[in-house]
Amino acid sequence: MADPKLLKADLCVIGGGSGGLSAAAGAAMLGLKVVLFEKHEMGGDCLNYGCVPSKALLSAAKAAHAPREAARYGVNAPPATPDWTGVKAYVRKTIETIAPVDSQERFEGLGCTVIREAARFDSKDTVVSASVRVKARRIIVATGSQAFIPPIPGLADVPYLTNETIFSMPDFPQHLIVLGGGPIGLELAQAFGRLGAQVTVIEMGRALARADAGHAALAVEAIRKEGVTILEGYKAARLSGGPGAITVHAEGPDGETALHGSHLLVALGRRAVLGGLDLEKGGVAFTPAGVTVGDNLRSRSNPRVWALGDAAGREQFTHVAGWHASVFIRRAFFKQGSTAASLPVPAVTYTSPEIAQIGLTEAEARKTFGDAVKTTAFPFHENDRAIAEGKTLGEAKLVLHKGKLVGASIAGDGAGDILQLVSLAMSNGMKLTALTNFISPYPTRAEVVKRAASAYFTPSVFGKPARTLVSLLQRIP
Repeated sequence: MADPKLLKADLCVIGGGSGGLSAAAGAAMLGLKVVLFEKHEMGGDCLNYGCVPSKALLSAAKAAHAPREAARYGVNAPPATPDWTGVKAYVRKTIETIAPVDSQERFEGLGCTVIREAARFDSKDTVVSASVRVKARRIIVATGSQAFIPPIPGLADVPYLTNETIFSMPDFPQHLIVLGGGPIGLELAQAFGRLGAQVTVIEMGRALARADAGHAALAVEAIRKEGVTILEGYKAARLSGGPGAITVHAEGPDGETALHGSHLLVALGRRAVLGGLDLEKGGVAFTPAGVTVGDNLRSRSNPRVWALGDAAGREQFTHVAGWHASVFIRRAFFKQGSTAASLPVPAVTYTSPEIAQIGLTEAEARKTFGDAVKTTAFPFHENDRAIAEGKTLGEAKLVLHKGKLVGASIAGDGAGDILQLVSLAMSNGMKLTALTNFISPYPTRAEVVKRAASAYFTPSVFGKPARTLVSLLQRIP
């Protein structure tokens, strides 16, 4: 076998997901020589198995659910008849529509050398694959993450699904059992419930545990009302059975119960993909969470190496991976001081209702700042657009410390889009008054943010001191 071809590069990127592609594109457009490795699908998990297919599936599920709500609008609609083959085709079409943006052809057009092979470190400045050997000035590890499969007795012996397989499974599940009540678990639970499956979720703690407790409760209760069983405080102790007949023995407050389902989805979190990289040869320190990096995303043990996205062991969001790429470009090529923590990170759970949050939740803020924390909120049931559309469940809550925005949580229809007002304000250090000092078009849901911010100032604007001042000013001709 011939020796691998030697290439020299300014930047070598391992991983063609959101972070790796963004960094590779930025470097290439700056005229640098870039080599990009991707052993699976271009676009990574988000495009092929995560954000894109899940949101397409949720859209199909919303369409299936719509006739059930039609009567309250005075519309008589026949029940929907979901077709799993057709739904999968819609999911696939969505992926294919977006895929050209992440394609090998596009990146080769930008000037990148794209190698569709597994890569590994051979030394501190060299990466090798089956056909090439790349000596690079800088190396990025952006290998993403994959579903965490826990060592539950019997799990290895029964067929199970993850986000990588559920969107293409041949048969629609009659009874889907979901292990994990986090965002992925509940989004898919609600989607399959709306498409006609019986669904049971097993969560050992509180469902949506990282969300504002009150807003999480709104979403959980709404999903339960649609017929999804959500068992909080239950742990999967062991599994048994085979294809089409899986039993989960779960331990809960009332002892052990046996749950019987046709399909099993494991949605218990994700772990960074670092296997096969030979990080030790590259002098790259790491833990199971990811490459050990500083807030600048640079390896603490090998300054040539950077880690972006899930491989950096931080928040696991596509938009965070994109931000990491921006931090890398700014620091490595423009010598700016951006860090991974320079901006607050928003997160959205795309259930109905959606839950969107940024910064600290109320509970986290009180744990940090104690009684100095204040909140101000405005409910969707007082928003005219929400009333007109019949989507009045939810509220916007702002969390403040000494008058400064430190977090926000919004539960309700379109919460993820509405949150961006708060994200803009927090990211640019704006005062709370900035969320009151603009004209909000009427009627829009985003007005809930302005109304929540305005509510904070109501006591001072319309309180006794203000009334006294206005009374005195009225004496002036």
